[in-house]
Amino acid sequence: MPFDALGLLPQLTRALAERGYTEPTPIQRRVIPEILAGRDILAGAQTGTGKTAGFTLPILQHLHAGPTTNDPRALILVPTRELAAQVADSIKSYGKYLRLRTLVVFGGVSINPQLEALRRGTDILVATPGRLLDIAQQRGVDLTKVEVFVLDEADRMLDMGFIADIRRVIKLLPPRRQNLMFSATYSDDIRRLAQTLLHDPAEIEVARRNAAVETVDQRVYAVAKDQKRALLSHLIREGNWNQVLIFTRTKHGANRLTKQLQQDGVEAAAIHGNKSQSARTQALAAFKQGKIRALVATEVASRGLDIKELPHVVNYELPNVPEDYVHRIGRTGRAGASGHAISLVAPEEAGLLKDVEKLLRRPIPEAPLPSFKPARPPLPREQVGQTDAVPRARDVRRESQPPSRNRREAPRHRHASSRSPDRGRDAPRRPSHSSAGATHRSGRRSQKRRGRPH
Repeated sequence: MPFDALGLLPQLTRALAERGYTEPTPIQRRVIPEILAGRDILAGAQTGTGKTAGFTLPILQHLHAGPTTNDPRALILVPTRELAAQVADSIKSYGKYLRLRTLVVFGGVSINPQLEALRRGTDILVATPGRLLDIAQQRGVDLTKVEVFVLDEADRMLDMGFIADIRRVIKLLPPRRQNLMFSATYSDDIRRLAQTLLHDPAEIEVARRNAAVETVDQRVYAVAKDQKRALLSHLIREGNWNQVLIFTRTKHGANRLTKQLQQDGVEAAAIHGNKSQSARTQALAAFKQGKIRALVATEVASRGLDIKELPHVVNYELPNVPEDYVHRIGRTGRAGASGHAISLVAPEEAGLLKDVEKLLRRPIPEAPLPSFKPARPPLPREQVGQTDAVPRARDVRRESQPPSRNRREAPRHRHASSRSPDRGRDAPRRPSHSSAGATHRSGRRSQKRRGRPH
């Protein structure tokens, strides 16, 4: 089925053809007619399925037919700066033959140029919640003309603690509007939010709940923690990987691994919430252009990064929240292309691996360790001068430990593992938790020793 069979304007199908898109994806085939018909939408679709085009194309067509105003007629709310920039770029590309204006606003950069741009007017506004509320507080935007409201990556919004900001934004919108809600996962929290936001929605789900992208080949390497860096460098060099996105759990860990890879002769850069917006943009651009081979990231990059035909994703450390695994590996295998997701799992991460496999409802195949030059751990002082033996990597599943109290309580610290990369208003304060006894306090001290998850 070609795009024009969905009833899209020739200007839109022409722009799509120029980008090499001739046939809609399953999510696009289902949501575009419903949105064009004016219905509210609750859509569950994994990243990389083409959902952005699924809602931007009919929005462009709807706004093209209506009168132009100086205030936004469509608002698209997203959780991160990277996703905001990506969505805005897609809208501009698809709507290049339509006389519609698109503006993106997010935190981490000066607010004044954004206020000035809004004064000049826009048809479509893409925004992160905190920065949008800052602008609204300064009376820099009027949202009473919004005809279509999109809540993208709704599950990520909830994970990052944006629910209060979302409700504040909704109060600024007119009561009569079309609402489109997209989420990679379909949780009970998402359904509760949908009940308050949507009116008689068309429910569309094109992938099994929390399923990993089927085009991604997933593998696990069971390896000792202090041998991960040596194995990773070996895989990159021997496999001649020219582009690999690597996930760590903390900002400090991302910086440390980046330096280690550079010492091993692998061109690498880090991207995380402590990096300035310009540094993050430059690192991503260099990665896309092939100037660096490895991009080391925290959860800031697990969603919102659209890297064409990214072949490899590596979980250097498994995430604390199993759903984040799905979003991480969703960076590869996009739009029908094949991809490889590799997880380096130490024995102490056995519980996290089990959580991921439970979510996927299937085990992840374990790959045999290749022959590589192991890293030599530092000697204890009393053994300096003696020959030390490198510990062998053990079988993670055989080393599996009973789930600890701290691991079972991980969802209570969900915000900590999915903190917003946008400091200030785009990052709601981490909610405080009361003490749950000595065991809980011990768990928090253990987390501090490992490094705060990001």
